[in-house]
Amino acid sequence: MNPVSLLPFIVLIGAMFLMTRSAKKKQAAAAQMRNDMQPGTGVRTIGGMYATVKELHDDTVLLEIAPGVHAVYAKNAIGAVLDDAEYNRIVHGDGENAFDIDGAVVPDDASSLTEAEAGADEDTSDDAKIDLGKKADAADAEPTDVASDKKSEGKTDGEADAK
Repeated sequence: MNPVSLLPFIVLIGAMFLMTRSAKKKQAAAAQMRNDMQPGTGVRTIGGMYATVKELHDDTVLLEIAPGVHAVYAKNAIGAVLDDAEYNRIVHGDGENAFDIDGAVVPDDASSLTEAEAGADEDTSDDAKIDLGKKADAADAEPTDVASDKKSEGKTDGEADAK
């Protein structure tokens, strides 16, 4: 066999080796990150939830989602272990990049979104009211097809022209 004809297969095998090698490195780094977790560290799950590690077990971890709210997760569900500064910045809004809402006031309920403005007249709204009821007018009834009535003269249901 000619060595030139084997070259595509060698390149393909080499590419597969390099891809699996990098994937294995990523998996090993993720496993090491999960093994380095300690109680009290902040984590982000693969679902995007931020929590604090309370207890570590072999395959599971107990997370405190909110004060007094605990949940058991698989270790594989931990997407990232965060340092204290990043965790506090994201969860508590501490630090330079804290969430700033520019003095906007958020109401406690949605009633302010549905109430009409004071002094506004409801009839002056741009929304036209639509009547969804049926009309009893004969002019609004659908016209019947005159041609189909002439064809069916003298026939009853189920009868045909066949002889």
